Amino acid sequence: MAATAPQESSELSYEQSLQQLEALVARLEGGDIPLEDALRDFERGVLLVRHLRGRLDQAQQKIESIMAAENGEAVAQPLRLDEDADAHD
Repeated sequence: MAATAPQESSELSYEQSLQQLEALVARLEGGDIPLEDALRDFERGVLLVRHLRGRLDQAQQKIESIMAAENGEAVAQPLRLDEDADAHD
């Protein structure tokens, strides 16, 4: 299988980065790739994880700025996920 040159992480949307990371994980878990390819895929995966964390941090900062109190201070509130909401109901 010929590999295409991956896009720079900074050019990818969150969803595109996540799809690429999932594909890399599946390929690595398959175990049928040469060591050099596995190392390259692992390195790419680390870059994608860093990019994803950065995008999540940006989203969190934006949410905090939207939720800013009247005095201008950001109000950090924990984000309740569906599973968290179910556990508290």
